[in-house]
This record gives sequence, C-alpha cells and structure tokens, in this order.
Amino acid sequence: MSINNLDQLYRSVIMDHYKKPRNKGFLEENSVTIDMNNPTCGDRIHLTLKINNDIVEDAKFDGEGCSISMSSASMMTEVIKGRKIEEALELADIFSKMMLGQDYSDKYDLGDVEALQGVSKFPARIKCATLAWKAMEKGVNGSN
Repeated sequence: MSINNLDQLYRSVIMDHYKKPRNKGFLEENSVTIDMNNPTCGDRIHLTLKINNDIVEDAKFDGEGCSISMSSASMMTEVIKGRKIEEALELADIFSKMMLGQDYSDKYDLGDVEALQGVSKFPARIKCATLAWKAMEKGVNGSN
C-alpha cells in the first residue's frame, strides 16, 4: 500500500471515530471521574472509568474538541476496556512514545489507535491526541 493510500486510510479511521464515537456518554455508579482540558486549543474531556479488581471494566467519555482529540478518546476507551490497570498504563506509555516519534513496544495490538501515529509529524496536535490518555492515567493512578 502506498504512503498516500495509508494516510487516506488513517484519515478515514480518525474521521469514523470522530463522527461515530465509541463509548460516548457517562458512567454513574462507582466510577472514577476525570475532567481535563487543553487550554491552547480548547479541547476538553470528561472521562469516567469503572474500575473493579484492578481492571478497567468500562470507560466512557464526553467533551468537545477537534477531530484528533475526540477520535483519540474514542479509540482509547475501546483499547483499555477489559484490561488490567497495569496494561492500560503500558498502553498510555506506548501511545506517548508513538506521539513523540520514539520507538515503542509492539506488545499489544493497538487496533485503530495506530491511525493516530501520523500526528507525531504535527507537534502542535500532540496535546490534542494525548488529552484522553493523560486523563485515563490520572484516573487509574488515583484509583489505586
């Protein structure tokens, strides 16, 4: 597959998550709630996590922002659900390294998250992509 076709595929995956976000909404009972924003561009996220026995049983988000921040939140909730807290934090580390253009582990299948790797070419957009992940890190670290 050529680079242009791959870029187009990644763009379409990002736009699919933006237009039809997965796990959008709120969790009420016994959930960890995290609110974060990116003041430089106005992205904001409200993340709720249901954590039981060190496992992220469910994750939902709400908020507003650019296509990168909202699609990243959608993808992140998909990839962490059902995982141990330790795995969710490893995934956040892998994602951070991907955003910084560093080598990262291929221990996990990142699924649609890989579509965001091109964001690393645009330093101003990295904070958009990492906002939900930073919120998740804050939430699971606070729940331990």
